[in-house]
Amino acid sequence: MNTFSSDFLTKLRHLEPHLKANIKGQDHVLPRICSVLQRGELNLAHPNRPKGSFLFVGPTGVGKTEMTIAFTDYLCGSDHLSRFDMSEFQNQSSVGLLLGNSSNDTGMLGRALDKGTRGTLLFDEMEKAHPLVLDLFLQILDAGRITFSNGETRNLNNYYIVFTSNIGAAEAMRMESSAFATIERTVLRRVDQVLRPELVARINEKLVFNRLPYSIQREICELMIEREVERLNGLGHNLTVEAATVETLVREGFHRTLGARPMRNTVDLYLQQQVSQVLLKAAQTLKR
Repeated sequence: MNTFSSDFLTKLRHLEPHLKANIKGQDHVLPRICSVLQRGELNLAHPNRPKGSFLFVGPTGVGKTEMTIAFTDYLCGSDHLSRFDMSEFQNQSSVGLLLGNSSNDTGMLGRALDKGTRGTLLFDEMEKAHPLVLDLFLQILDAGRITFSNGETRNLNNYYIVFTSNIGAAEAMRMESSAFATIERTVLRRVDQVLRPELVARINEKLVFNRLPYSIQREICELMIEREVERLNGLGHNLTVEAATVETLVREGFHRTLGARPMRNTVDLYLQQQVSQVLLKAAQTLKR
């Protein structure tokens, strides 16, 4: 029987509040995500499969990747996430790119696994991957291991597997007046149409993320401002942001179809520019 420290168990209990504080507008998926993660961390998952697997589906810029980053950082540390853009794996040679092309090469996946013994493997836009790559996912999810071109087999039972996809996103964006339950059914129906059923069936949780209305994007903007101000002040600057500035950044960063993705650039550009101008002005004054 496993024994766990009280600090460890307390950390697991605080997982959902932590994710809720850092990922806005997706509270409905948190209980199911946390259930998988908590069972994985308590070693209750099947020993011959990954600790947990997810398919995060929804429009661009709604927090699918951010959710993955957030829970991996909280549970394992920021250097335990390996991310693969499946748009780079669209042809038959992609298998070699991922698993190696020679007897002394383990490919991109092998190099990622060399970084540690646990963490998360994130496969973005999985629907773009070549069918042969999708076959590899079947092996990973079902057997919890992968064999590289050099013959080496690696166990993945200490990893979380996350797939993201925009399948059904266009339909979801058109259903602005529909209840979320209706949108969810529509998107998951599209997932079943696009992806092979044997692959979908092996994923622990298939979760549809909400589009982000203006009010939620405002919350995200405020959170991004807080983080960037803290980072810049940690470098020795003394930056404060007025309420009027927040309003401006929310308006400029808001995007109906791209979600919060443009918001980060808007916030970072503005705040870094303010610091830059102050520094350059101070340097000019000293020169005089």
